[in-house]
Amino acid sequence: MVLKQGRPENCQTRLPKEIRVYDLLDRLGLSYQRIDHEAAMTMEACAAVDEALEATICKNLLLCNRQSTDFYLLLLPGDKPFKTKELSHQIGSSRLSFAPPEFMEQFLDITPGSLSILGLMNDKDMRVQLLIDEDVLKGEYIGCHPCINTSSLRLKTADLVEKIIPAMGHEPRLVHLDRPTD
Repeated sequence: MVLKQGRPENCQTRLPKEIRVYDLLDRLGLSYQRIDHEAAMTMEACAAVDEALEATICKNLLLCNRQSTDFYLLLLPGDKPFKTKELSHQIGSSRLSFAPPEFMEQFLDITPGSLSILGLMNDKDMRVQLLIDEDVLKGEYIGCHPCINTSSLRLKTADLVEKIIPAMGHEPRLVHLDRPTD
């Protein structure tokens, strides 16, 4: 895997949703790196990408309440377990579960396995609340998909927080999920 600077030279074979990500990052004047790779559907498949990016790779979980009326995109470190009860208590929403895949496509224009914070650029109706585990913000760089799981980006964490998230119009809510103690 080769880390390349910026958008692909040839975008002919790229999906429009991926190109929109590069357009956003370029419009914001950000420096970013990209790795193209085989489809990475699981955190295990992302391990080699993680090593090449030298960035915090996140689990991205689309969650909803029982009635499927409130939706949340949770970013947490890839090695941190997710505990529904702990998060539900912090955000005041009971019975959180994984949102059905059709909502991922409807709100974020992303298919399962490609979920990324960058999909929030497609959430024009602001249906999805962004939740970020505070540990995600500790590294200098963060890795994420450009709305497709055959590429991964390395972004400066500060750029994500200070420029990208505001440009997408979403106000993040920080949460703290505990790591299990041995």
